[in-house]
Amino acid sequence: MMKKSLLGALALGLATSTSAFAQTEIQWWHAMTGANNDVVNRLAEEFNASQKDYKVVVSYKGQYADTLNAGIAAFRAGNAPHILQVFEVGTATMMGARGAIKPVQEMMKEAGEKFDPQAYLPAITGYYSTAKGEMLSFPFNSSSMVMWVNRDELKKAGVAEIPKTWPQVFDAAKKLKAAGHDTCGFSNAWASWANVEQFSAWHNIPMATKANGLDGFDTEMKFNSPTHVKHLQNLVDLQKDKTYDYSGRDSKSEGRFTSGECAIFLTSSGFYGNVKANAKFDWANAPMPYYPDVQGAPQNSIIGGASLWVMGGKKADEYKGVAKFFTFLSDTDRQARLHQESGYLPITKAAYEKTKASGFYEKNPALQTALIELTNKEPTENSRGLRFGNMVQIRDVISEEIESALAGQKSAKDALDAAVNRSNQILRQFERTVR
Repeated sequence: MMKKSLLGALALGLATSTSAFAQTEIQWWHAMTGANNDVVNRLAEEFNASQKDYKVVVSYKGQYADTLNAGIAAFRAGNAPHILQVFEVGTATMMGARGAIKPVQEMMKEAGEKFDPQAYLPAITGYYSTAKGEMLSFPFNSSSMVMWVNRDELKKAGVAEIPKTWPQVFDAAKKLKAAGHDTCGFSNAWASWANVEQFSAWHNIPMATKANGLDGFDTEMKFNSPTHVKHLQNLVDLQKDKTYDYSGRDSKSEGRFTSGECAIFLTSSGFYGNVKANAKFDWANAPMPYYPDVQGAPQNSIIGGASLWVMGGKKADEYKGVAKFFTFLSDTDRQARLHQESGYLPITKAAYEKTKASGFYEKNPALQTALIELTNKEPTENSRGLRFGNMVQIRDVISEEIESALAGQKSAKDALDAAVNRSNQILRQFERTVR
């Protein structure tokens, strides 16, 4: 009898001990590579070490589009992660996925975690909020597009100053090519983001009606204006002798800059960590170039990057863990450090003010370029941002038509006309699904 009682007590003690140390796992799927992947891993490790109740488990799922598709497929299969990193152009798709998401503001309130949307930079929160101001996702790695330059190579080519306008970029690229850059005078990652989305906002030209979709899903594309056609035609002409050289639809080509092949390269400000780690030359970044004959240009840029969406159908205790992790991420010192190390924007006002007050930008001007672009002028209907359903597919369509023009298969005008028509068909299809 005594033996049974002892065994029972041991069993009870073991069960109590096991439950006391049981951790609730929080799955976080992301799309970060290189130095930014290291940042994600370190954040999870620091959070896990800071408490014992929850464990954040990170999983890389490929480029942004791959990660979004993986998350949607997993939700349909009933095994979605708790947190899914979704790039900014996936916002409308996530908003339209009723039941698939848990609005972050609602989750934080239910979990009893302090959450003030006013603490975040307005240019960022507006992108991820409803018309009533409710934040749907948690801002994480916000960025904008900037122009990265290899100062050493510009100097060798006789280019004394960093170009500010597109004609100056074209001229500098021709000099670079003459100085030995046979395969690339200048280039860009993210074909659609660079040459249509950011280009439109920076020149205060509508990409679409309804404030680029922010005022309604019944928006129609308009990015076949004379200015858009002129820009694509310039790229087509310069592609012929590699003064401009196309670098694809996403960020896989960014190594062309850090390797020294392309001395002028437009891509995300979030490329900072990789440039700092891998570029073996004197580098800098600058605001995107503009056409000086376009009235009002430059206007302001729009944000890129991604936010963290909380997936639906999880347990209350799991949501509590996600909420605590988001509180951890919002810490001012942590946000300031993230901004200073990764090149992504400080998502909170406090983190920005702390960084500014420390004199950091005087020593590291490359990290302020995106902020300067975003706040260059008061946003207009053409530059507040974008919100298009099925934007991943639309980007592919735009890139495909740009590629057809660069290959000489279509004129610049025919390519953009086709991209507009095909994109509008995709928008109508999306509009039918969310009604």
